Amino acid sequence: MLNKLFKFFLNAVPRPILIKVSYWVSPIIAFYYRGSRYTDPIDERSFRKFLPYGYGEQRPNVLSPSTLSLERHRLIWLYLKEKTNFFTEPKKVLHIAPEQCFLKLFKNQENLDYLTADLYSPIADVKADICDLPFEDNSFDVVFCNHVLEHIEDDKKAMSELYRVLKPGGMGIFQIPQDLERDVTYEDFSITEPNERSKHFGQYDHVRVYGKDYFNRLRNVGFSVDEVDYSSEISSELITKYCLVKGEILPVCTKS
Repeated sequence: MLNKLFKFFLNAVPRPILIKVSYWVSPIIAFYYRGSRYTDPIDERSFRKFLPYGYGEQRPNVLSPSTLSLERHRLIWLYLKEKTNFFTEPKKVLHIAPEQCFLKLFKNQENLDYLTADLYSPIADVKADICDLPFEDNSFDVVFCNHVLEHIEDDKKAMSELYRVLKPGGMGIFQIPQDLERDVTYEDFSITEPNERSKHFGQYDHVRVYGKDYFNRLRNVGFSVDEVDYSSEISSELITKYCLVKGEILPVCTKS
């Protein structure tokens, strides 16, 4: 029943409204699910279980009741915390389509000059098209753009813009839903109906399914790309406790 309820709201309610509503709903849900079996490493709160999530097939036990983080968010948090100086050194940061689980925490980091941008999100600082970003060349030390490019037809232009605004020596992390069983990305721009996009690409507003060639797409616009399997460095006990996905690849990009 709960899975069906979450699936209904995800598919029936526009995302900007969902974002606004979640701010007052999540504390209630977090209280209800309090426990000790699973932990969200972002805020270190524990719960008896996590929530289901998914526009099509629901993934059980993946959405944190407190931060509303998913598997990918918790993985990137752990990577930033353990493998980078993101939380200790001064950084100018651009976050495209900012995730709620990070927004307040990153804004409160004294070492970060943190700016968010998106075309539709009600929580972004700047309204901006990823294919035409209103920022100077070489502006940011760090750029985040997670689960955005699969929505963009001209992803090469978007990637080029991310490259342009990143400083030389800067780091970008650009997560996407990826099918590592595919060698080549599948896209067909003649498919425009939401139901057909869900059938072909896994979600009503996706325009492709990225394969293993995603990393080379990033390289082709100039990035150096490290295909980081950080989950391989995390114990199986913590993979379970944090509700992570074993084998998920983090595309960590740098600009020479």
